[in-house]
Amino acid sequence: MVASHLEMGMLSEGLTQVLIPAAALVGIAFALLQWYLVSKVKVSGDSSGDYSDKLIEEEEEGTDNLEISIKCAEIQNAISVGSVSSFNRTGLIHPLMAFRACGATSFLLTQYKYLIVFMGVFAAIIFVFLGSVKGFSTKSEPCTYSKGNLCKPALANAAFTTLAFLLGATTSVLSGFLGMKIATYANARTTLEARKGVGKAFITAFRSGAVMGFLLAANGLLVLYISIILFKTYYGDDWEGLYESITGYGLGGSSMALFGRVGGGIYTKAADVGADLVGKVERNIPEDDPRNPAVIADNVGDNVGDIAGMGSDLFGSYAEASCAALFVASISSIGINHDYTAMSYPLIISSVGIVVCLITTLLATDLSEIRDVSEIEPSLKRQLVVSTILMTVGIAVVSFFALPSEFTLFNFGTEKAVKNWHLFFCVTIGLWAGLVIGYTTEYYTSNAYSPVQDVADSCRTGAATNVIFGLALGYKSVIVPIFAIATAIYVSFSLAAMYGIAVAALGMLSTIATGLAIDAYGPISDNAGGIAEMAGMSHKIRERTDALDAAGNTTAAIGKGFAIGSAALVSLALFGAFVSRAGINSVDVLTPKVFIGLIVGAMLPYWFSAMTMKSVGSAALKMVEEVRRQFNTIPGLMEGTVKPDYANCVKISTDASLREMIPPGALVMLTPLITGTLFGVETLAGVLAGSLVSGVQVAISASNTGGAWDNAKKYIEAGASEHAKSLGPKGSDAHKAAVIGDTIGDPLKDTSGPSLNILIKLMAVESLVFAPFFAAHGGLLFKFL
Repeated sequence: MVASHLEMGMLSEGLTQVLIPAAALVGIAFALLQWYLVSKVKVSGDSSGDYSDKLIEEEEEGTDNLEISIKCAEIQNAISVGSVSSFNRTGLIHPLMAFRACGATSFLLTQYKYLIVFMGVFAAIIFVFLGSVKGFSTKSEPCTYSKGNLCKPALANAAFTTLAFLLGATTSVLSGFLGMKIATYANARTTLEARKGVGKAFITAFRSGAVMGFLLAANGLLVLYISIILFKTYYGDDWEGLYESITGYGLGGSSMALFGRVGGGIYTKAADVGADLVGKVERNIPEDDPRNPAVIADNVGDNVGDIAGMGSDLFGSYAEASCAALFVASISSIGINHDYTAMSYPLIISSVGIVVCLITTLLATDLSEIRDVSEIEPSLKRQLVVSTILMTVGIAVVSFFALPSEFTLFNFGTEKAVKNWHLFFCVTIGLWAGLVIGYTTEYYTSNAYSPVQDVADSCRTGAATNVIFGLALGYKSVIVPIFAIATAIYVSFSLAAMYGIAVAALGMLSTIATGLAIDAYGPISDNAGGIAEMAGMSHKIRERTDALDAAGNTTAAIGKGFAIGSAALVSLALFGAFVSRAGINSVDVLTPKVFIGLIVGAMLPYWFSAMTMKSVGSAALKMVEEVRRQFNTIPGLMEGTVKPDYANCVKISTDASLREMIPPGALVMLTPLITGTLFGVETLAGVLAGSLVSGVQVAISASNTGGAWDNAKKYIEAGASEHAKSLGPKGSDAHKAAVIGDTIGDPLKDTSGPSLNILIKLMAVESLVFAPFFAAHGGLLFKFL
């Protein structure tokens, strides 16, 4: 029975249609406000050339001179767009004149040319496959779930799914690009603010991250909402077809995220490994030293991998969680009875999340002040706790006002009666499971705790023991997150079947604006430190940026934990939606068809990781050889009297990432198509289950191992405790062993690990989108056996 929304206190359809876009527009407006506040920090530059932010930094008593400010602007320009016409005046980075297309913007625009071709080809595949389900018929078909009613033709579903795919892909690309632009806009501003104190620099970096977080959350919600409204003008009362076609939005978002994560990850880690191995270990020069030929490529990589890649990744998770929840709801009583407000429950949750994150951000930037470096990490962690507590209250309000007191949900061929407070617990447990995963990740990757300190201590006896300790830490760090995910799955499925799991994933992602702000803060701070080093700023400024960067490393690991945890829940929700749409009543692992899929699916994360690790290794090999060549053949390079050829290193990273992102992407995109077409829906269900179970474990351990090695190195470099001082200083044997561990961990934490969560999500959403075709025409091989 569906309770009427005429009951006192329930949200009306009209109010729902106002609240959702209003929340999205508030999020966009807040992001623009933060951008404006960041822009008030002036960066100097020449009036000629391509750089658009040519404003003169006001000289203040006790700060560096104008030349330092000009250098910061020039380095920022090289990292952002690679245009170097203004470099002639100081002579800084002059060799870049030979290679203009070297900045983050240039790289992403080149990458997007490849992705536009992919979008066109895959859109055609979606249309042909789904259109052929009923032989490209334009006749209305009987509805699958709303018995006795007619639904729109399969050809229309094919066309609208294709359109949703293109919308999702475009929004994902835009999310990554906007994130990169604000990060490169803010890095030098953070450096300059560090002259006034660590608190000022922190606020600039965090506000910049908030711009990305709010733009992504609000754009994702707004585009999805507008797409549903526009699609509804054609579909009318056929909500089954409407929300089935909307699943293409999630597919588009995640497919772009895959290439962004893999391509960006290969780019940044090839440069990082090359810069560290030759610069720190062999030549004993500081990190981000301008004498290092790979330093510009390394800083560009932070933006295209950690910023643009993460932005697209979390947008994909949000889009898929929303699509999974909407699809399951559409085939349940709230969809069949056209209860618009209850149907929009996932979108209302996201809307409330934007408002909650807005309040939380103000707490960090306007209501409290960082006075000491020791306050940075606690301030960032406080954001997570405050947003989680406030969101819990928001979920309770939304669950009471947006949902009927009792309704039924589709549960693999049967109907499950649920109450609105059931959904409150489902969303809330997802939200709090995210916090548990975040804090567990922090414990295993922050150098404030014993696990990372033990890894650092193992460096006393060389790189081998460091690697052994780091691997053990990564494996152990899987335990608590898996129990948290398992608990969330059990509770949410028991209360509200697959819909419960989908909204639990949305709960984990409901504070995505704050999560992304914290995540983006890390690479911005890392770039700020690099700019300070290259511009020759004082040791005190570098200490402040290093403190910001160390906290950012930990928060980046927390962000990856959230992404992986939400990916597990999203994938399971999509798996349930796929099984429902494909007409499978149960998945029996004892049947040969399912079991072969299960064991092959469990292998895929290892195959994928092998491809991405090898790609980073091959590119890093070329990078190391190039950096060594320059140090050995350019007279005066080590003395600092001549500048290195940065352009060659940038070209190595660019060429490698564009070339090497294709095979892993093809593996993920083709696996569901080939499996479903040749082996059928049961084998594909096994593949999805196997890849989910295996992929989550590998992703968490890889990400945390790499994060721990990175912070063990920083622990030794900082020398903040007696123990750390006994292992240092920079250049000691223990430090060199830590650098080797860090370089091994780089592709684990920034390429393979984060990309794996996209693998498990993307295969699941792709299977859901193509489920009608697989159910009608799949299993060709078994039909002939």
